[in-house]
Amino acid sequence: MFNRLLISKILGSLLLLEASFMALCVVVALIYSGSDLLPFVISLVITAVTGRALIRIGKEAPTTMNRRDSFIVVTLTWVMFSIFGSLPYLFGGFFGSLNPLHPEEAFTTTTNAFFETMSGFTTTGASLLNDVEAELDSHHAMLFWRSLSQWIGGLGIVFFTIAILPSMVGNTMKVFSAEATGPIRAKMHPRLSATAMRIWWVYLILTVGCGICYWIAGMDGFSAFNYAMTTTATGGFSIHNDSIAHFQSPSIEYIALIFQYLSGINFSMLFMIFTLRKWTSWREFKRNERSKWYNFYRNEEWRFYTIVVLACTFFIGAILIINNGYVMETAFRKAAFHVVSMMTTTGIFCDNVGAWPHITWMLLAILMFVGACSGSTTGGFKSSRALMILMVIRNEFVHMMHPRAVLPVRLNGKAMPSSMVHSLMAFFAIYILACLGTTGLMMTTGIDVTNSVVISLSCISNVGLPLTELGPEMTWSGMPIYIKWICTLLMLLGRLEIFNVLILFTSPFWKDN
Repeated sequence: MFNRLLISKILGSLLLLEASFMALCVVVALIYSGSDLLPFVISLVITAVTGRALIRIGKEAPTTMNRRDSFIVVTLTWVMFSIFGSLPYLFGGFFGSLNPLHPEEAFTTTTNAFFETMSGFTTTGASLLNDVEAELDSHHAMLFWRSLSQWIGGLGIVFFTIAILPSMVGNTMKVFSAEATGPIRAKMHPRLSATAMRIWWVYLILTVGCGICYWIAGMDGFSAFNYAMTTTATGGFSIHNDSIAHFQSPSIEYIALIFQYLSGINFSMLFMIFTLRKWTSWREFKRNERSKWYNFYRNEEWRFYTIVVLACTFFIGAILIINNGYVMETAFRKAAFHVVSMMTTTGIFCDNVGAWPHITWMLLAILMFVGACSGSTTGGFKSSRALMILMVIRNEFVHMMHPRAVLPVRLNGKAMPSSMVHSLMAFFAIYILACLGTTGLMMTTGIDVTNSVVISLSCISNVGLPLTELGPEMTWSGMPIYIKWICTLLMLLGRLEIFNVLILFTSPFWKDN
């Protein structure tokens, strides 16, 4: 039915990769002489031993996989990474004890640790730590692990593996297709490992550039590195309770704004711009490099993303000037920051949004739903899909007047196949149903309407809003246990584009034919 040996081999290799990331945290703990050294050493040993055992089980496995195997591998990878990634939280006692004599407390501790880890890897950024500065004080390795988990999950765990371990498994395109976000799969080069490596270089350059800018703007080295990882991953985890607002620095807010915006662009397009060469004459520029800039400009998804950001920034900025008495620079800086933060699903704040007019809340919620470009580190519905939905609506109006007209949905000048349009509508329907269903379920537990909507939309869009910013006073840690598990599932569904996970629960998937 499916290749158990191959799946075991791949998961084992991935766990060894995760163990190497934990080794970095061990180094951080040694540098800062932190008390979280032992939890990471224990976690590293358990993860590495399990990885080696799985590799031994699958050592005789073939090197190719079918499409069914790829869906299983991707889903299990994210679950396994989150399970073993939660070990430092458990052994460090950050969410309570694991005393077997108190099974209810142990289960709550395990739930909280898994929630925090899944929130990290999926770049959701919803944290159960209500006071990060107090609860993780002097635990530099744990703070680093939270930021690193978001950076790893930014472009995808499997995508990262394809870049550094291209020979680990054959048919990597199938694996990538099961993890990729948005309709970008057809644009990838046949040598996917080479493309993945180039895109990860762009990601690394953005991260390093962001960290240097933060450091120049006044952050210390450790803070700059952590915020750089979570900013470019559009994750939102912070080492301070009030995140970027902690520094009260307009320059830092502008840096965060710029790098969040860049991280919301398709990384394949960014690579194209980063590879612009020097030219020796105007004729050579016109022939070679000018076309790259033109292709970047004519990309409809990027233009939609940029236009929406600019339009919403000016609208909210004007409201803040008129209603809240902000000066012009502050109004548009705060408006642009939160517009980009919501649309890139980073979910960080630099102002008291709860004091803003309610119309701005609704607009930010819509941006949170739409999301930025496909092929970026962001979550949400994706701008390309939103743009295609608008085209379908426009074509329907035209079709009412001209019933025999053939009106294809075009993106970047190319007609989208009808199968992609049907898939788009199905994805849109199940996205809405998942949000509504989760909202209704949360309301039955006594959670108010505002927080129910925010929680469900925040999890499936991988935003992770701090719940105290909007609506009645509430925190993620205050939710019932089973709601936390539902939210964890929503995070995974949102990160893996829903169908790639739900297909595992369908009967046709498990049939031999």
